[in-house]
Amino acid sequence: MSEACRKELVQRLTKNFLDIQLLRMIAAEPMWGYKIKKTVETNLGIKLRHGALYPLLNQLEKDGFVQSTRQPEAGRARKVYTVTGKGNEFLECYRAVLRDQMKE
Repeated sequence: MSEACRKELVQRLTKNFLDIQLLRMIAAEPMWGYKIKKTVETNLGIKLRHGALYPLLNQLEKDGFVQSTRQPEAGRARKVYTVTGKGNEFLECYRAVLRDQMKE
């Protein structure tokens, strides 16, 4: 597979399934907004605006897939996100669907 093809597919998957990609990252390691933004930009090559990120994180929290806690960091509070049981269940379902799709 060419690098250009790989990059295009990663970008398409990330843009279309950004909520799931965020959930996967948070499941691997609890994160705060800025760290999520930088991880997406570095690992996936996607520029992620704050105006897209925070509403999506709020929706994931509202849907019960993540929960946030405020943690002090350098004199200010940082909102750190962790995946809930419901979020992990959703990720398992996502993985199962991908496995089914790969069976050809």
